[in-house]
Amino acid sequence: MLDIVNGQYVKIDSIDLQALIGVYFWPFVRILGMIMVAPVFSASMVLPRIRILLSITLTLILVPLIPPSPPVNPLSVSGGLITIQQLVIGIGMGFALQMVFDALILGGQAAAMSMGLGFAIAVDPTRGVNVPVVSQYFMVLATLAFLAIDGHILIIDTLARSFELLPVSESGLQLRGINQLVYLGSSIYAGAVKIALPAMVALMIVNLAFGVISRAAPTLNLFAVGFPITMALGFVILMVSVPNIIKVFISLMYTAFEHSARILVP
Repeated sequence: MLDIVNGQYVKIDSIDLQALIGVYFWPFVRILGMIMVAPVFSASMVLPRIRILLSITLTLILVPLIPPSPPVNPLSVSGGLITIQQLVIGIGMGFALQMVFDALILGGQAAAMSMGLGFAIAVDPTRGVNVPVVSQYFMVLATLAFLAIDGHILIIDTLARSFELLPVSESGLQLRGINQLVYLGSSIYAGAVKIALPAMVALMIVNLAFGVISRAAPTLNLFAVGFPITMALGFVILMVSVPNIIKVFISLMYTAFEHSARILVP
């Protein structure tokens, strides 16, 4: 290897080369695992080569700032286990954040069914799957709010702190961290109920009112009258509840960032 400063060739043996590879390879695996799953970065519109390039860039930036990796041969059995553990850690951290966006999709589906828009399906450009248009509306709001609170910067900060809480070693996620991830899932989907509950309760009251009207005026065609009224009131309720949706989403996102760090505590 050429030493640029002294203009001489420096001999590097296999042990030094393995240590040098490990220093950058295992942090890269953890970072790549999170970038592939984390919200916004994992969108289908972001090409895989862009994610890999971003992971390489973050690795080069973070490696001088994090604890050193163990001197283990990456091609050995121990090196393979460390690689799998780092990948699981990165995916777990990204999944904890992605669940917040999944909660919005679930809340949008519940609200769409109450409004009578369950049949209105659109392709989500971030994932390439079919979701109700109300869920797509929630996803747009969530993405804008995520960028507004510098969520993409918080992801990088979480990655940097993860190497301090759980450095690269032969020990990966513990049972306590997995339990934290499960607990986060329950709290996140409770947040989905908070998002959809105002629209669901209001539209349930409207449907009860139509039920009373059908008893008082049996000849009234409620299918012709009730459906457009329910849909129009649903849009009004969604418009009024936008501040609450953003507030709940930001609260859930900060909770997810906290838990993504807690799952690393041994």
